[in-house]
Amino acid sequence: MSETPLPRADEVDVLLLLEGTFPFVSGGVSSWVHQIIGGFPELRFGAIFLGSRPQDYGRMRYPLPANLVHLDVSYLFEDVPNPPVLEVKPPRGTMPLVKDMHQMFEHNLHDPACSHMFASLLDEAGPDGKISHEMFLYSKDAWEFIKQSYRKRSTDPSFVDYFWTIRNIHTPFWRLREVALRCPRARIYHSISTGYAGTLGVLLKHRNQRPLLLSEHGIYVKERKIDLYQANWIKDNRSIFDRDPSRVSYFRQLWIRFYEHLGYVTYQASNDIVALYEANRLRQLADGAPAERTSNIPNGIDVEKFKALRPLRAPDTPMVLCLIGRVVPIKDIKTYIRAMRIIVNHLPQAQAWIAGPEDEAPEYASECKELVLQLGLSESVKFLGFQKLTELLPKVGLVVLSSISEALPLVVLEGYAAGIPTLCTDVGSCRQLVFGLPGEDAALGASGRVVRIADPQAMAEAALELLSDPQAWAQARDAAIARVEKYYSQRMMFDRYQALYDKNFQWQA
Repeated sequence: MSETPLPRADEVDVLLLLEGTFPFVSGGVSSWVHQIIGGFPELRFGAIFLGSRPQDYGRMRYPLPANLVHLDVSYLFEDVPNPPVLEVKPPRGTMPLVKDMHQMFEHNLHDPACSHMFASLLDEAGPDGKISHEMFLYSKDAWEFIKQSYRKRSTDPSFVDYFWTIRNIHTPFWRLREVALRCPRARIYHSISTGYAGTLGVLLKHRNQRPLLLSEHGIYVKERKIDLYQANWIKDNRSIFDRDPSRVSYFRQLWIRFYEHLGYVTYQASNDIVALYEANRLRQLADGAPAERTSNIPNGIDVEKFKALRPLRAPDTPMVLCLIGRVVPIKDIKTYIRAMRIIVNHLPQAQAWIAGPEDEAPEYASECKELVLQLGLSESVKFLGFQKLTELLPKVGLVVLSSISEALPLVVLEGYAAGIPTLCTDVGSCRQLVFGLPGEDAALGASGRVVRIADPQAMAEAALELLSDPQAWAQARDAAIARVEKYYSQRMMFDRYQALYDKNFQWQA
């Protein structure tokens, strides 16, 4: 981490609540956060960064804007000693409230009082409240409640694993309340996800009676489900005879329900809920977001900045495909590499570049590099690390996105503005970005190609179709430029957020 002291303030206009993003992770949501702060220089921003553990992050990846006057960095799963073991008895009436909350989560999640009850209990999670960490860890009442819950609900035979799973799930709540106590006063709390950041927003709104704005780039619950289905640290103690491959293990279900509940209470507490595109807004509604509070605000980019790169391009289409993003499993770099084996067979001069940091998932990055060697692509596939887009894009013929999950990727829009079509998987808003919304948008034409997830053959064929046909490539380029200039400028995005901020600045509890 940087040795420079973090900025501190007692009061801000907008307090951004960030989970695992800015300023320690580059690209995607972090770029958007940096963009939003810079887009409103007249506002004083604060930011709360919530991470997992210090060792999971490196240095700051972004310079802190002058109007970011407060930054707090907290880690929810950092190894810290538990409080000393002592005999604790919860205050009278505490456990019935805890039981009522769990009953509501299990049987009546859509009760309008659910979010308020959750926030009230969360605000008691401290030494000065009814539910201290010591009470959760050491009281006989908490122990009996956990045992009863195991007998009633768990389908996994291991009580020990159930016990530690419950502890792991609940521990961040006490850390979130500690964060809330030291937050600056704010006119608006603006969370960039549900999950832990959204939960902090629910608590801050409850404590301080100021509005909560939620912007979701991806759908947090959906992304956590992907992570949990892939996770190998989650126990499944059923015997081989009891294990049904079609049924998710109990502990995996437990974590999934936990994130679903956090998402629901955040939706219920939020004054305004923003999605990047209509499919995600509909997913929010299905997950419990009140329809009247939802809206879509697409990402926008500085079109003029990237427009200036167009004259720097060579007259002929560069035979260069470039994936710009983190080298992590969700980006499915391996499918991109496998597609390149097919492309090179037909277009030997083609190059595949991978421009992005490799330190977030170093084991996966090593696997990708080993795959390049196995496929004999050492001369065709290059790992470039972090690159300045203004220097990179003029050399690129096709921006590639092979992800298994995305929202509305800024890098596609930046490529468009620089005059580069895209080839992407059918995730998030990519189909909308390539083919447009019905009407005038769609009439602009296709600004690239869309293929199935994890289909290297389809990806290779689409790449060859564009790179081998100058007319097809030029048509896609023209559509890309027209689409980004008409629908995805950052000025349009800033104006929409300005209206939301102005409305919520006037909010009265």
